[in-house]
Amino acid sequence: MQDSTAFLRQLFHRAVEVADPMRTLADALPPRPEGRLLVIGAGKASARMAEAVEAEYGPCEGLVITRYGYARPCKGIEIVEAAHPVPDEAGMQATRRMLDLLAGTGPDDFVLALISGGGSALLTAPAGDITLAEKQALTNALLASGAPIGEINGIRKQISAVKGGKLAAAAHPSRMLALMISDVPGDNPGDIASGPTVGDTGDAARALDALRRWNVTPPASVLSYLEGGGMPLPPDDSRLSKVENVIYAAPAQSLEAAAELARAKDLDVRILGDALEGEARDVARMQAREALAIRADLRQGARPVLLLSGGELTVTRTGDGVGGPNAEFALALAIALDGAEGIHAIACDTDGVDGAAEVAGAVIGPGTLGKGSDAAAALANNDAHGFFERIGDQVVTGPTLTNVNDFRAILISPAKS
Repeated sequence: MQDSTAFLRQLFHRAVEVADPMRTLADALPPRPEGRLLVIGAGKASARMAEAVEAEYGPCEGLVITRYGYARPCKGIEIVEAAHPVPDEAGMQATRRMLDLLAGTGPDDFVLALISGGGSALLTAPAGDITLAEKQALTNALLASGAPIGEINGIRKQISAVKGGKLAAAAHPSRMLALMISDVPGDNPGDIASGPTVGDTGDAARALDALRRWNVTPPASVLSYLEGGGMPLPPDDSRLSKVENVIYAAPAQSLEAAAELARAKDLDVRILGDALEGEARDVARMQAREALAIRADLRQGARPVLLLSGGELTVTRTGDGVGGPNAEFALALAIALDGAEGIHAIACDTDGVDGAAEVAGAVIGPGTLGKGSDAAAALANNDAHGFFERIGDQVVTGPTLTNVNDFRAILISPAKS
């Protein structure tokens, strides 16, 4: 089909568009409660969610923490920007202020929590004697380890005073409704932003085992705290009895919206799943084999095939590059395809940030490897972002104000007659 790369970008923008809180959140809101309403939240989409709440309710009291550059104008809700993916002092101070607000609520109050991906770093309240610097060191090590997000969040919950349901417990005995945008494979509410409103089913022993399996040596204070039992809050804790958790937007909805757009162009759409996990380059090689097999079977005049997938891939950083999973997927895919004709692809994070780079991802096509001579070296050095920047094939969106995880699309066209 004509201009395959532009079409793939259109599919990505459609996936992001349907997850915009300004389009979707109002349907999940109850009528504005009588009495005091307090709005709190954390995540890359949380400021946009707060904006959507005030568009429906009018000015509200509250505090929301989002990533630097992701703030939105609100009339009553205070928006604080902090660091992601590694927490900083701004996030820690804002989290303390949020806990102070919750401490002032009572049984007749209603707390609306707005939770999205990224909240794990933005909600920062280290437990025990753990310092912010030690929390930052552990976060850096976990992000470089290649561990899946579920295991990383399991560790975070055990050493935090807000994650794993403890933020919601601080609001007891108020009623709480937590509205969530899922960015995690499987859409488990306890994994989104490390589940600040959801009781923890894990324990310190499991967190210690995960650290060992992913070869992460924690700071001494973290190790001591976990060996002492951590800070669990089970789901049946009475302080969570008045909490309702609702996922109102998830990756599957965005993939389906992209699929509908593709079907309207008469493409054969195949959704590989919305919860894929694994090392980015390994998944790329697997999908390259599938794409090449499909291409070999396509006859002239057949409908193009579109492979869609979501989820959250990981990168085990061994080089000194940024190591974004979408860029690594795209580069590994290009290498595995080796210039195969008729195959184009896009891989982007729907929040506009791939890894620690202010880049959503990249596009590839048959000519990708010919634009640069260092593809294999860039992949080995975890420098896929650098490679795509040099050849001009990055996808840069700026803050998308939402977050439903990775979006990948591979377009396979039949041979030309």
